[in-house]
Amino acid sequence: MDTQRIFLAIFLSLAILLGYQYFFVPSPSPVTESIVAPSPENGKAEEKSVANGPAPVAAASLSTVVPADAVVRQGRDIPVTTSLYSAVVTETGGMVKSFRLKNYREDFAKDSGNKELLRPKSGDNLPLNFSWGVEPGNIPPVVYESAPITQEQGGDVTLTMRGKLSSGLEIVRTMRFLEQQYLVELTIDVVNPTATPLQGAPYLTLDNRPFSNETQMVFVGPAVLRDGVLEEINSDDLKKGSKSFTGKIGWAAYEDNYFFCGIVPRTGEQHTANFTLQDDNRVNTVLAGASDVIQPGQRQQYSYSVYFGPKTMGALKSAGHELERSINFGWFDVMAKPTLYLLNFLHGYVGNYGLAIILVTVLIKLLFWPVSQKGMKSMKTMQKLQPKMAKLREKFKDDKQLQQQEMIKLYQTYKVNPVGGCLPMVIQIPVFFALYKVLLQTIELRHAPFFLWITDLSAPDRLSIGFNLPFVGGIPVLTLLMGATMFLQQKMTPSTGDPTQQKVMMFMPVIFTFMFLNFASGLVLYWFVNNLLSIGQQYLVNRHETA
Repeated sequence: MDTQRIFLAIFLSLAILLGYQYFFVPSPSPVTESIVAPSPENGKAEEKSVANGPAPVAAASLSTVVPADAVVRQGRDIPVTTSLYSAVVTETGGMVKSFRLKNYREDFAKDSGNKELLRPKSGDNLPLNFSWGVEPGNIPPVVYESAPITQEQGGDVTLTMRGKLSSGLEIVRTMRFLEQQYLVELTIDVVNPTATPLQGAPYLTLDNRPFSNETQMVFVGPAVLRDGVLEEINSDDLKKGSKSFTGKIGWAAYEDNYFFCGIVPRTGEQHTANFTLQDDNRVNTVLAGASDVIQPGQRQQYSYSVYFGPKTMGALKSAGHELERSINFGWFDVMAKPTLYLLNFLHGYVGNYGLAIILVTVLIKLLFWPVSQKGMKSMKTMQKLQPKMAKLREKFKDDKQLQQQEMIKLYQTYKVNPVGGCLPMVIQIPVFFALYKVLLQTIELRHAPFFLWITDLSAPDRLSIGFNLPFVGGIPVLTLLMGATMFLQQKMTPSTGDPTQQKVMMFMPVIFTFMFLNFASGLVLYWFVNNLLSIGQQYLVNRHETA
């Protein structure tokens, strides 16, 4: 009887305990860790899902369960200032809320303020969120406690933050803001003070919207340097799904033609850069490293370089890590890069990018002067042969093969090449497109004045007359001058085609004028000066031939 009572008491106790656990204590769902890390076998991205709980290996997975009654402290905003920029770092996640460039304005208006590279909307993530073992976004960001900012003798500023996860894992972030560069050196120490080995991979994020609301004619979006190859990801491709790149990641970034926000991994050989389009124009970048095991009482350190700044060749090269590869001129890169160096070199002497463009145009014209001279003389000779060619066409109109043979004899007699006049144009086309890419993409021309009404060589030229003209606003004086010089050049150039073709060619100046209406005034200036030089050269050829 006593035994039955003991078993009944035990049974009732278990029932009460289990009932209480079931009805009153909510059991936490197991958190799944998604680790994207390069596989040691093939170097490719490998996704692993590991549920919290006893692991079959010695290293335990990182627990991310946050107590329901935990009070989350509100992180402070820490302002940081150097000679080149002013930034705001928040203790919530150690992320960057603001990054303003002191040497660049938001737009052309002088009171528009310094250029802001971060333009988050409400609810957006912020750049440089670090997590370990769990992908960013799956857990709330760590709220750090920052130590007082220290400043070195050279002006570099150091900010150290310490944070702790609910699992006991400690994270120490050290951000060193360099005084004379747009570079931040980020070092993160992950410390395991627990008695259990922990396994996980490091993640660092970027989150960017376009740096400007203006429509741009060049690439805007994420890019990555993987295994020495530059990959630029089109936003339309991201609309179909996220893009991942695994290998030796030189840097992962968001860029346009003027500005660049990128992160450079400095520890680890293999990384995965994943790009996701969050909405119409917000791109989230996650840079993931390989999985590590941190033993009890040990720490693992991760180092990054962060570049938030302009896409000037000098600033990017001084930052290192092949960041200058982000200045990409495509097929014309071989010719465009030297042209950019020449433009900046000449600007160092004349102090005006408009004058530098004129000097570059003159030098290019001198370089091609012999070829152009030969082509113009060939066209002049072809013009003189037009009556003889017309007679041959009439004489052998019924025998095309014989007509062609007689034409060749005529060319040989007068030592003229029928395509000699077109060849110089064909040779100069790649040079023109290379210079076009330079003048379109180089930040040096942004808000750079020339003279009088041309106050921004990166914008279309408009002369204000007190009221707006339909479609154009002000008068595009330089563009109209460019069209006029093109028309004059057309009239002076010997015509070798049939009358119908000549009439069609006379419309080219009109077409080009409309094409150039919204081009950067720096490009229009190049074309205008090139036309003037061509007119002068054609005048000398015509005068010599008629003398």
